[in-house]
Formats: sequence, structure tokens, C-alpha cells
Amino acid sequence: MRALVITAPGVAAVEDLAPPVAGPGEVVVDVERVGVCGTDVEFYTGEMPYLHNGISSYPVRLGHEWCGTVSAVGVGVASSWIGTRTTGDTQISCGHCYLCLHGRRHACENRSEVGLRGRYPGALAEQLLVPASSLHALPDQVDATAGAMVEPGANALRAAWGAAIAPGTPVLVLGAGTIGLLAAQFAAAQGAEVAVADHSERSLRFAESLGGFAVYDIQQVPAAEYDAVIDASNDALLPALAVDLVQPGGRVVFIGLSGSPSMLDTRAMVFKDITAVAILSGSPGLASTVEQYASGRVDPRPLVAANIGLDDVPALLAGNRPAGAGPGPKVHIDPRV
Repeated sequence: MRALVITAPGVAAVEDLAPPVAGPGEVVVDVERVGVCGTDVEFYTGEMPYLHNGISSYPVRLGHEWCGTVSAVGVGVASSWIGTRTTGDTQISCGHCYLCLHGRRHACENRSEVGLRGRYPGALAEQLLVPASSLHALPDQVDATAGAMVEPGANALRAAWGAAIAPGTPVLVLGAGTIGLLAAQFAAAQGAEVAVADHSERSLRFAESLGGFAVYDIQQVPAAEYDAVIDASNDALLPALAVDLVQPGGRVVFIGLSGSPSMLDTRAMVFKDITAVAILSGSPGLASTVEQYASGRVDPRPLVAANIGLDDVPALLAGNRPAGAGPGPKVHIDPRV
């Protein structure tokens, strides 16, 4: 099969590799669509912390936002999975540590992460090997574009859950990238009064085109009474701004990751009696994300700007936006092209 392999910072190519074989409890998926995110770019540039703390190493095969169809199953997996359209969890836990046994499997310290760390290479390939236990079947209402947006959507949904939204709750989202816009959509679907702020005029105009929330330049956010602020940015200065802008007794949700340590004075949080929530993964929100996409409450598809083939991924990872791409922040890959 064809698969994208990164062998060193800035060095990536499509290679012909042996196809995966399903072992006990595993399935092979024929990949239909894959999304690329900032974490993948950091692996390409060599900036990803996993590469520096010994968790991951080159060569690496990326791709953790995916959907496809099960084509083979291993021993112990029901044959009824064959032919099923599916997506899957990125976090593959060990199942027996303290965290796994106490309902926090997605934070397992011994976990594999599909396409990022451990034994399961990613979905930027024609086929993907994953445990059957990680699968989430996709209903017909969730097409390939939405299916490959379940993983980022689940992260964003958990951010919206962390904001403890009730109808009418004023919520500010910092960052108009994929996660920020999805969090804004999920918050609006829960009845929040949502505002989105960003540095980029292009991103703000796109956010405005989605409808359902106000948009502001990050330097001109009004000092409104926000009961919750979701930081979905990659700016090390914005966590502190989130604390400044939230109401006393409110909630700040941290889901964005900056390339350098964030500067945050915890005294400001204490003096305002703030509840802080940090989101590691979308694992606990995958099933609910599929349901919300299927019902039409949230439609992630406008965020996808283009579909490209595997051969075009190195240029994308190097920062080159595909020719003719739309205004959305996300690019998808079809490995069959």
C-alpha cells in the first residue's frame, strides 16, 4: 500500500509498504479521508515535544483524524464489522493502569496514539490498522468529510462541555481555527451566546460567514460579561487574556497549545474564583460528536477547504495551501487519489 512517511524534519515522501494484517482484536480499515492538524505539522518540522522527550521518533506515519471502511478483522472481532463505515479513537489505552481502571483511559500514561506514538501508524495511507475497541460506526448521515472531522469535533465538544453551558450563557472563544470554530458551533448548539476572537482578518471573515456568533479582532474584544472563555489558540499570551476576560466565578477552558510555555498568573484565577478546565483529547466525546453531526445540530463540513492526494501532503505540511482551496481552516486527504 501507499503511505506517507516522515523520516526527518522536513523530509517526507509517499512509500510503498506492506499492507497491515489484523491481529487478535484488531481490524484493517480502507481509509477514505484524513485530516491534517497542527500536531502533524509539528512532527514534520521537528518541533513536536514527543520527538524531544523520547515518546516518538522518526520515521513516523501521521494521520489521526480519519474515516474509512473496515475491510478485514482479526481473531476475536465480529465479522459484522466488515463493510462498516467507521472512525476511531486516537488514544489506545493499556486498559489496566490506575487511570484506565478509574474512568480516565484517554489520559493513560502507557497509551498509544494512532499516528503519533506507540504501535499504531497513522491514517495517511491507503489502509490503517487499529483495535476494534477504538471504532465508532458512522451512520449514513455522516459523510466522509464529516467522518474525518469527528476526532477534532470531539475535542471541541469536550471544550464546550467544560464551559458548563446553559441556554443564554455568554461564551467567548479565543482562536478561529478548526477547534475554535467547532467549539463555537457546539456551544451555539447548546444555546450559548457565542463570540469568536482571532488575530487573522481572513479567519474572522470566515467565522462570520458561518453565522450564529459575533466576531472580534483579538485586540478589540469588548469587556463583556463572559461566563466562560474557551482558549483554542496557539498563542502563549492568550490563556492570561482568557482569565482577564472571564467573569468572577466563571470558567476558563484550555484546549489550545502554544509552541512556548504560556504565562499565566494563578493569583488572578484565585482572586476571581475561576474554574479552570483543560482538555487533553476527544475520546470521551466521540460518540456524542457522531450523534450531533448525524442530527445536523452541528455541520463541520464548511470548515474543510480542500481535498488533496497523498503526494500533495509534504507541500501541505511545509505550509503551502492547496491551489483553489476554500476559506476554511482544514484540509483533507483522500489516500485513494
